[in-house]
Amino acid sequence: MKQKTLKGSFSLFGKGLHTGLNLTVTFNPAPENTGYKIKRIDLEGEPVIDAIAENVVDTQRGTVLGKGDVRVSTVEHGLAALYALGVDNCIIQVNGPEFPILDGSAVQYVEKIREVGIEEQNAPKDWYIIRKKIEVKDENTGSCITILPDDEFSLTAMCSFDSKIINSQFATVNRVEDFPTEIAPARTFVFVRDIEPLLQANLIKGGDMDNAIVIYERPTTQERLDKLADMLGVEHRDATELGYIQHKPLVWENECTRHKLLDIVGDMALIGKPIKGRIIATRPGHTINNKFARQMRKEIRKHEIQAPIYDPNEEPVMDVNKIRELLPHRYPMQLVDKVISLGANTIVGIKNVTANEPFFQGHFPEEPVMPGVLQIEAMAQCGGLLVLNTLEEPERWSTYFMKIDDVKFRQKVVPGDTLLFKVDLLAPVRHGISSMKGYIFVGDHVVAEATFTAQIVKNK
Repeated sequence: MKQKTLKGSFSLFGKGLHTGLNLTVTFNPAPENTGYKIKRIDLEGEPVIDAIAENVVDTQRGTVLGKGDVRVSTVEHGLAALYALGVDNCIIQVNGPEFPILDGSAVQYVEKIREVGIEEQNAPKDWYIIRKKIEVKDENTGSCITILPDDEFSLTAMCSFDSKIINSQFATVNRVEDFPTEIAPARTFVFVRDIEPLLQANLIKGGDMDNAIVIYERPTTQERLDKLADMLGVEHRDATELGYIQHKPLVWENECTRHKLLDIVGDMALIGKPIKGRIIATRPGHTINNKFARQMRKEIRKHEIQAPIYDPNEEPVMDVNKIRELLPHRYPMQLVDKVISLGANTIVGIKNVTANEPFFQGHFPEEPVMPGVLQIEAMAQCGGLLVLNTLEEPERWSTYFMKIDDVKFRQKVVPGDTLLFKVDLLAPVRHGISSMKGYIFVGDHVVAEATFTAQIVKNK
């Protein structure tokens, strides 16, 4: 799968939830490997903030990104739409300190993205696949986010509210493709009891009944409720009538928790890579979301190059006999046992290292270590199979080394190790010359890597 960006630009207009300013946010196509970048076009020099978890400077009432003195808040809804719809690269321009709140959901972002369209780029999409349970907790709040291995990016949220109107809610989405219909329309929400302190803190200047679900669940005096209504510029309401205060009815009974899912997706966009895994969130919020996103970025840095998934129960694409038909190597130099994955640009091969390998007789009898040159040779044999796979009559061609660069050995290979070779074409084969990048893994760890150039010659 390839990276994607927008086919064209689009803009959305509206007031900021916190500032009340009239704002315009514009989403633009971006080159491969750009990620998400936010540009404050109202400031001198048009400073740019990378939309990554480390740049989050506040999570009190939304996700606020910052770089130096530059801030941009309420970014999570727009980023959620990009992430869920598979847009990897986008430059976002905004003419103020926050994105417009719109209707408090992500539905308008989704509509605009679909309207302008999405186009595929050349660079491969760099998924981070969850291989083990990762969990982040906040002992003070009881919040917890756990991610488990899954073939898809899926989400579950469980929320407990200190409220008579909404107490405990559950929401789940099993496929990110369901985001536009099942999550995007869910609006942000606020309790009446929280509005007064927010106003006193000079926040939610742009809040109204059209961009949030307002929940009135703790009775107050008529005088106080009337005063609050006047501050917000809305009609008065009977203080004895508890429930939802809004112009638009609830889309779902659990709309508040669905909005929590929306916020999670937006905050996960700050990880910097699309994820394959199942997130289970208990009492989520922007603070725990960001803590989790930061932890995920640490995990990614530790396993920047992920090992291919190897299931020994699956039938190989090529067994040792098929490999022998294509490569001239024979004992003791046939160093690839089988191929488990083969595409137009990528191959994954396997070598089981046993104590009976002939090279251990001299390297070294008392401390057997597989020679680095043979590791590179085995990787190159996989590369040869990859290149030959692009030809109509592969058995009539041979592959020869021309150059090896950037060789690194990170840990010893010893008897009992199962080597996974992953080799990618760096560019299409031209004039019989191919450039490749290869990695060797034992378990989740890279043990060796190299870049090499080979030539294919017709000799039969």
